[in-house]
Amino acid sequence: MPAFWLYNDEYSFPDPALASSDGLLAVGGDLAPERLLEAYKWGIFPWYNEDDPILWWSPDPRFVLFPAELRVTKSMRPYLNQPKFQISFDQSFEQVMRACQSTRRAHQPGSWIHEDMIEAYTKLHFMGYAHSVEVWQEGQLVGGLYGICLGKIFFGESMFARVSNASKFGFIRLVHWLQARDFQLIDCQQETAHLRSLGARAISRTDFTARLQDNLAHYPIQPGTWSL
Repeated sequence: MPAFWLYNDEYSFPDPALASSDGLLAVGGDLAPERLLEAYKWGIFPWYNEDDPILWWSPDPRFVLFPAELRVTKSMRPYLNQPKFQISFDQSFEQVMRACQSTRRAHQPGSWIHEDMIEAYTKLHFMGYAHSVEVWQEGQLVGGLYGICLGKIFFGESMFARVSNASKFGFIRLVHWLQARDFQLIDCQQETAHLRSLGARAISRTDFTARLQDNLAHYPIQPGTWSL
């Protein structure tokens, strides 16, 4: 099925169920805050190379973590019980994005986090919709992650680690924080062994979209700065 073309003067998206078999739904448009927020409300996200048109995706199945299903291995418990790392929220958003940008990943020759993406998500951060988790060791940023929050769902975008277990530590602490605030779901987008080891699993796009709409119907979107 061919992808839909988006125009800059309207922010609506086609039904995610119309995405191609690989999850591609639409092409074009821009990264304006209004468009990005509308996309996330429907579980759609941008992912494209810097020199290509903007590609919008809605994969099926969707990889998610239900906070109550988080798995913490014995090897991680010393990191949680001892002051090996320190953590903060929303203190160094752009620095976290740039660290994710510079992280080299298997089967990816470059990074999809280019300057336009950094500018767009940093703008959402200042508007109170995008959030970062920073993991520190001896005053140095050694791990972290960032994503979007709408209602009681957190949409994870990317994470990085400069020392062993730093990103896993940040993710676990984030899940605990979200669980204490009755968050329903963490969107992980696509499956990785790292996230599977933490308890994430696949659900259908139909189920995922229904949970998004239920979330928006019952929980207000409340932008703001996060703090521990």
